[in-house]
Amino acid sequence: MDTAPTRFTVLLKPQLTDGHDHVDHGGVLRSATVEATGTTGASGYPRYAGEGIEADIDPQTRTVEAITVDGDELPYGWVAEIG
Repeated sequence: MDTAPTRFTVLLKPQLTDGHDHVDHGGVLRSATVEATGTTGASGYPRYAGEGIEADIDPQTRTVEAITVDGDELPYGWVAEIG
């Protein structure tokens, strides 16, 4: 039986586009190590928290399904990825 990872590194990046409107994420604006809280978030995925970030992460696809940064929504134009 697979178990969910106990921690992830979340990378926050700007969502930029190149001259042809292709998505081109810039450099990392902020990173944080988040650890499993043992709860499930509103998205239905496990909740991870740490360093001011709370994220619901699908451990199988390593996708951030929901996130708050310092208690607020992710700033406009930023994206969250797993490092």
